[in-house]
Amino acid sequence: MRFTSEQRLDDGVLERAFTLGEIPGILWTPASASASAPAPLILHGHPGGLHKMYPRLVARARHSAGEGFAAATIELPGSGDRPRSAAAEQARADLRRALEAGEPVDEEIVDRLVLPLVERAVPEWQAALDALLSLPEIGGPVGYSGGVISIGIRLAVVEPRISAAVLFAGSFVPRALFEEARQVTIPLHVLLQWDDEGNDRQRALDLFDAFGSKEKTLNANMGGHTGVPQSAGDAAARFFTRHLS
Repeated sequence: MRFTSEQRLDDGVLERAFTLGEIPGILWTPASASASAPAPLILHGHPGGLHKMYPRLVARARHSAGEGFAAATIELPGSGDRPRSAAAEQARADLRRALEAGEPVDEEIVDRLVLPLVERAVPEWQAALDALLSLPEIGGPVGYSGGVISIGIRLAVVEPRISAAVLFAGSFVPRALFEEARQVTIPLHVLLQWDDEGNDRQRALDLFDAFGSKEKTLNANMGGHTGVPQSAGDAAARFFTRHLS
């Protein structure tokens, strides 16, 4: 991990951009974090495009810092300035064409778009976690929040250092990931926008039902994809406070 810039935000949060090989990322640490008092960590997922997503990511990170958590994110494969995948671009175009035509989205399109992304992104998140936990000011436990829900499912299954997760329903999930969801055992808090224009509500409910966690909560709110109320963020923060503090 190589830090490339840093700035102190007006609330005292230290924001540092970094690269991990070819992968860009950002780390936010609360003013209270130090080698003698390391902060728990929340990994903040997103749908890709770190620069475009920055305003929302920094808002989430500052909220986390206010609760005493460090926060970090990395760019997804094929997004931002990272090299594009021709196969992923074709799958994305096929998905867009189906949605614009009002047609059902074929499972094969979802598999082509999402499964290769999960296969590449999850090891990168794990490598980032290795690097982040080597910093003296960062400690466990670790949570995962938001982003492409299929990535969150895979991480919850294969990464034992993640103790709890807040998952955002609202992206297409391959059927194969439903089987993995049954293997998830960590506490989950799932956010669902009831009128999300890009989400199959029944499929999201079926996925929630599939999760194997004994402790799982569904927070459903009226509104579209970008209409998440502040109360939903507050509920997610309380969930992490219970499980990571």
